[in-house]
Amino acid sequence: MTEITASKTMRGRGRPREFDMNEALDRALRVFSERGYHATSIGNLTDAMQLASGSVYKAFKDKRGVFLAAFDRYRAVRSGKLRAVADTDKTGYERIRDALTLYADVSHGQAGKLGCLVVSCASELATFDPEVAKKVAAAMDTNEAVLRDLIEQGKKDGSVPAHIDGRATARLLLCLVQGMRVVGKTGRTRDEMVAAVGVAMKTLT
Repeated sequence: MTEITASKTMRGRGRPREFDMNEALDRALRVFSERGYHATSIGNLTDAMQLASGSVYKAFKDKRGVFLAAFDRYRAVRSGKLRAVADTDKTGYERIRDALTLYADVSHGQAGKLGCLVVSCASELATFDPEVAKKVAAAMDTNEAVLRDLIEQGKKDGSVPAHIDGRATARLLLCLVQGMRVVGKTGRTRDEMVAAVGVAMKTLT
């Protein structure tokens, strides 16, 4: 499902119901992040999304439909933020640091405790749901490709040594950022997460 910005009009309980799709999905995302997929009910979702159950069923068919739409919304937002820090005039090395810091910033405090929907999907649903597994794999592949491209750009501009193995190092950094999202659920501080970024950057020198 692609990102939707316009308000949609649905009908619930015989009356039209207007709602902003992205706003509703953002609310659903919080519920899934806090409770996990299996512990989330349609009632939890309708309450959070402030929609009648009829509107939810008509727009998404079922809980799984809400989840898949929310997952796509999450990936669109997160990918946009990653592209924003990666697509600058800085050196490749600096852009890698900015990308890792982006993950550090969402891996502490309240945001850190919510964790990453991609990580939670990988552990809770992907084993049994092929469609979710494909979405998780695509998300991981995309993030790894961004990191690999930044490493190669750094090698071209001289900010990253030529001997660095771009593919293997990008995989290492992917493991780092996804691990940060897990560790962040334990209540770590920003300083702790940024310190981990500092250590990781030494692999690029």
